[in-house]
Amino acid sequence: MTYFDISDKIGYTLLSKGIIDFETLEKAIKVRETDDGKYKRNLGQILVNEFQLDHDLIFREVASLYAFREVRLNEENVDEGRVKFIRKFVEGMPDSVRDLMIKTKVLPLRFDEKQSDKLILITADPTDRNIPTIARHFGVKKYEICYTRVKDIQGLVDQLLPRKNEFLKMLEESGIQLEEDGQRDDGLNEEELEAEINKSALINLIEGALVEAVRKDASDIHIIPKRGRRSEFHFRIDGDLRLWHVQENTMPEAIAAVVKDRSKNIDRFERETTQDGFIERNIDGHNIRFRVSIMPIVATEFMHKHESIVIRVLDDRKVITDIEKLGLTGPAKDNFYKAISQPQGIVILTGPTGSGKSTTLIAALHQVIDPTVNVLTVEDPVEYIIHGARQLKLGHKMSFEQALRGILRHDPDIVLVGEMRDKITAETAIKLANTGHLTFSTLHTNDAPSAVARLFKMGIEPFLIAYAINIIVAQRLLRTLCNNCKKPIKEKEWDVYLKFGFTEQEMKESTIFEPVGCKKCGGGYKGRAAIHEALLFTKEIKQSIINAKSDIDENAIRDLATKQGMWTLRRSGMERIKRGETSLEEVIATTVED
Repeated sequence: MTYFDISDKIGYTLLSKGIIDFETLEKAIKVRETDDGKYKRNLGQILVNEFQLDHDLIFREVASLYAFREVRLNEENVDEGRVKFIRKFVEGMPDSVRDLMIKTKVLPLRFDEKQSDKLILITADPTDRNIPTIARHFGVKKYEICYTRVKDIQGLVDQLLPRKNEFLKMLEESGIQLEEDGQRDDGLNEEELEAEINKSALINLIEGALVEAVRKDASDIHIIPKRGRRSEFHFRIDGDLRLWHVQENTMPEAIAAVVKDRSKNIDRFERETTQDGFIERNIDGHNIRFRVSIMPIVATEFMHKHESIVIRVLDDRKVITDIEKLGLTGPAKDNFYKAISQPQGIVILTGPTGSGKSTTLIAALHQVIDPTVNVLTVEDPVEYIIHGARQLKLGHKMSFEQALRGILRHDPDIVLVGEMRDKITAETAIKLANTGHLTFSTLHTNDAPSAVARLFKMGIEPFLIAYAINIIVAQRLLRTLCNNCKKPIKEKEWDVYLKFGFTEQEMKESTIFEPVGCKKCGGGYKGRAAIHEALLFTKEIKQSIINAKSDIDENAIRDLATKQGMWTLRRSGMERIKRGETSLEEVIATTVED
């Protein structure tokens, strides 16, 4: 056991307030002992960086302990004048100091009201040893360091200190202008292609796109070849594709070749079939994985071989491990907890691609992972590393189906089956559930009741469906309103909401907002949130499925579940409208009429 010195004020304070337990404290002390003496971190920094504890929960206590004053930005008048004041200090800073300010999250806010020559500095970590170095560059004799919440200051840092994309900067500085040579391509020559790659500095463009996608919080990069030696780069941000860059006068095959060269498990010279691979990069101090999907598409120019490229950004910082942060509301929350607490049975997440199914499953797994149980996952491909689980590595010698069969002999307690894609995988998942294993999986259907019909059409017997499944949760992601610019609707606009299904009482008791659009969001929306439809398999639901003969009546299941209290996707969306989180237009676009 590690000796705990009570003189360590941070550890003692956090322990005494119940923010951390003794085991976590011991582990953090061991980590600190391995730190380099010159750059030894305090326990607060270790708990946040190494143990992923909530930054503000820890540093609010640290700031209080060392008497750093807290500044709440929502109580400050951070208007255009204040932004100009801050910009005056940060503009022209050397790149090294600028990078240090971004890393440390330090900004000058204003001069003190009582001492006009004292500059107030705000930071998310007032104990950071780099702050005095940064403060010297502001050219003031007196300054006070104040603590502010990380999520508040991060927005200001992103606005005032946008990170420079070194790859795009190199591309601009190269001064290369590509011009059409007017000659017709008579075929794809590999030597000409290599020359095209070299002259067009495409490596910097691709690397720059990866960096920008992470910084702009994009979920995917789409590279789309167009006619006339032209390619478009789109980022998917908050569910929508947004044009980021157009590359003119460059063969799309050259762009595809660069992406392939920088990806693992992809053959540059294969252009007739789909390929999947990965890219790994360290961006802004974080290891980011990119899943690369390449598909051949029809080209308008006969001699060209165009390929569509989609790169999924896999940022582990976005992985939700706390099930409370999933946004489950109403009966869905209670039913989901009940379903994953069972010792056996299947928990199915359903919805279209990109609806957050994997995120919900990973959060659910973290809820049940325990050192006393064997957790196995079979995914193709494996996107996120799940600590505490053994994730099977698939390859040409072990297929998805072979891995599933092998799992039955590997003494599992909990199993994640990435997708029930056919009868074989569905039957194996059901066999796992019926032999005492808690099983998680996904399915592609529009809502929860239709997932039952889908399994039936795969050839699964109704009684197996009824007794194997604990719950089916349909999920969608809808855009949330920007808190900076959203505005309440007027009473004269109530009619459309009443026709949609809201009651007058609900309209009176709720403040409903509509999108506006500002510099922070660019369209009235910023971020996304999930809505859920949770079909719990009660005795009545099970009996309804068992009684099905030639076909499953999903409408009857939906009606029965609704009577038992299930919220449909649309009802869940309406709740988010009433809470001021999204708009009527977004719910209409995301859900279908009940």
